[in-house]
Amino acid sequence: MAYTLAMHVLALNPYHGGSHAAFITGYIAHSRHTFTLHTLTPHDWKWRMRHAAVTLAQRVNADEHYDALWCTDMLNLAEFKGLAPGKVAQLPTAVYFHENQLTYPVRRDDPRDLHFAYTNFTTALAADAVWFNSAYHREAFTEALRKLLKRMPDHAHADAVDDILTKSHVHPPGIEPPLPAGEGKPPHLLWCARWEHDKNPQLLFDALRLLGERGVGFRLSVIGEQFTEQPACFAQAQTEFAECIAHWGYQPTREAYHAVLREADVFVSTADHEFFGIAAVEAAAVGCVPVLPKRLAYPEVFGERAVWYDGGPASLADVLQSVIENRPTGFAGLPGELAERYAWPTRAAAMDGALDVLAGLA
Repeated sequence: MAYTLAMHVLALNPYHGGSHAAFITGYIAHSRHTFTLHTLTPHDWKWRMRHAAVTLAQRVNADEHYDALWCTDMLNLAEFKGLAPGKVAQLPTAVYFHENQLTYPVRRDDPRDLHFAYTNFTTALAADAVWFNSAYHREAFTEALRKLLKRMPDHAHADAVDDILTKSHVHPPGIEPPLPAGEGKPPHLLWCARWEHDKNPQLLFDALRLLGERGVGFRLSVIGEQFTEQPACFAQAQTEFAECIAHWGYQPTREAYHAVLREADVFVSTADHEFFGIAAVEAAAVGCVPVLPKRLAYPEVFGERAVWYDGGPASLADVLQSVIENRPTGFAGLPGELAERYAWPTRAAAMDGALDVLAGLA
């Protein structure tokens, strides 16, 4: 018989925005456990990683009873356990790696700060369970960690990577059960990602420019989380493609975001860095044809159920032109498959079970 007792979970999210916020709010909404969630606003990520352990340790109610602790990779867990009240510090703990600071792309003028990479290492060591959003992420993290530790002059603790692997698990994020796609006016191309360099928006706009030169028509929506600083190509593209733009910029509500997904026909990713691809899954789950680079986490998440491209703007333009002009079949069952595999009720049940095991209740 499945164990169904609800636990009280203390959850810490030091960077409560974007996919980090969507994950924990989605999980809490569908979990059978109860949560006390402490968050910090999503800006100045480096400062968040440095002070979150101190700040959140001070916020925790030492008199409240918890059965388990859950946090993200943005928390220095080892520091938090050293500062938190004794009962909290002793809780069985799961850390969720949305990304990591060993492999996250850095700008050419922004060298990698290995302090944050090592913080990821000590956090993984301090946790009782290490959750990754994909097997690809787990492999990338552990491979990069081995290379980092080999650089140490002594006391490298290289064997600790194997210790981390023995307590690591893959728990993909969930999606809300999708609504049926609208009719739309094909072809409607959708790009949805953070407006930052690691999502390589320039590749998209270069490919679309080639489509225009070939006389291939399309509608375009470019949405996603924006920041004060963003690649200059967005402003240029907004002017250049003004006549075919359906939606542009951040969508203020989940309802508005889902409405854009349902309007679109083709989802395009140009990411150089992606450990899962929640937007790609959500778009495909409402009927979009996913056009993706055949690398990163995408092959693991989609199997062979995507249209793959490999290369630069010309390669992407060729694939998009073929999709626009031929509208490939074979994706009829994909929305149902993704909804069954990644819907929040399914994913939350799996993570609830993992927390039961972690707390010794199953």
